[in-house]
Amino acid sequence: MEYIEKIKEILGKEASYYLDHTCKKIPADRIKILGPGPTESFINSDRNIPTIRSLAQLYNHGNLGGTGYLNILPIDQGIEHSAAFSFYKNQDYFDPENIIKLAIEAGCNGVASTFGVLGLHARKYAHKIPFVVKINHNELLTYPNKYDQIPYGTVKEAWNMGAVAIGATIYFGSKESNRQIIEIAEAFEEAHQLGMGTILWCYTRNSSFKTGDEDYHSAADLTGQANHLGVTIKADVIKQKLPETNFGFRDINFGKYNEEMYESLTTDHPIDLCRLQVANCYMGKIGLINSGGGSKGESDVKEAIRTAVINKRAGGAGLIMGRKAFQRPLKEGVEILNSVQQVYLEDEITLA
Repeated sequence: MEYIEKIKEILGKEASYYLDHTCKKIPADRIKILGPGPTESFINSDRNIPTIRSLAQLYNHGNLGGTGYLNILPIDQGIEHSAAFSFYKNQDYFDPENIIKLAIEAGCNGVASTFGVLGLHARKYAHKIPFVVKINHNELLTYPNKYDQIPYGTVKEAWNMGAVAIGATIYFGSKESNRQIIEIAEAFEEAHQLGMGTILWCYTRNSSFKTGDEDYHSAADLTGQANHLGVTIKADVIKQKLPETNFGFRDINFGKYNEEMYESLTTDHPIDLCRLQVANCYMGKIGLINSGGGSKGESDVKEAIRTAVINKRAGGAGLIMGRKAFQRPLKEGVEILNSVQQVYLEDEITLA
C-alpha cells in the first residue's frame, strides 16, 4: 500500500476534509515554502555564517534532511510537567541517554532537551545528532503554580556542549512576559553571535484567556500574534500549539480587532486557522513547527498524522512531538515518529 493510501485509511472519513481543502482567505501563492535548507530565508539576513551553518545542520539531518521540514524530538517535560508524571508510563526516560537514543533511532532532525539531559552525554552524541538546548523552563514546585519561565543556564553553556541551537519559551500574556521577552531577545542575539540557531516556544498564558465557554489559549488570533512577537525577536523557528479555535481578541474584548479582520483572514477549518499562524511567521519565511500534544493512547497515531497534515498543508515547517513518542516502548515511539515524517515525505500532500 502506498503511504498516501495508508494516510487516507488512518484519517478515515475525515481524509477528504484535510487532504482536499484549499485555503482561499490566505492563498497558497502568498506562502513561502522553505527550500531544502534554511539559507534561502536567511542568506540576506543579519544571521552570520556560523548560524546559517548550524541551521543547515538541523535541517539537513535525519530522515527529513534536505526537504526543508523538521521533526524534532522534545523531551523537557521532566521539568515542565514533573518527571514522575512524564515518565511513569515508560521508566526508560528517567535515564537521559535514552532520550537521545530515541531521536537517533527515529531519524529525527534533532533532539531538544535540558542542560542536564544533553550535557551529561554531549561528548558521546553531540556530533551524532543536532542538540537544541532548552535554556528556560517553568518550575512546578512553587505553590501556587505561576506562569513563569526562568533561565536554567547560559547561552555560552549550550554553545560549549556543541549545540546547534537554543530553545526558549515565552508565556505571552502573562504578567511576567515583559521580562521574558527582554530576557530571551538578549539570549537569541547572543546565540546568533555565537553561531547558533534559535527556536521559540510561543505559548499564551493568562487565566483570563480561559472563559466559562471557551479556552482561547489555542485561539488562532492569539497564537498567531504570539508567533509574530516571536519572529520579531528573531526566532529562526517558531514552535506553536495547533489552533483549536479563534476570536480570542474579540470574545475576551482586548487588543486590536474587528469582524472584517476575521472574515478576511480565515475560516473555522483547521488548515485555515493554522495558515493564519504561518502568515504571522512572515508568511512562512520563519518556519512554524506545531506541537504534537499529549499522549491519549490508541488515538495517538491518527492525531499525529492529522496534525502533520494540517501543518504541512498550511505551509508549516514540521512537527515537534514528544509525549506521543516517549510515553510508549521504543519501537512504538520510533514508528509514530516515522509515520509523521512520512507525511512530509509524501509528494501528494501539498500546500492547500
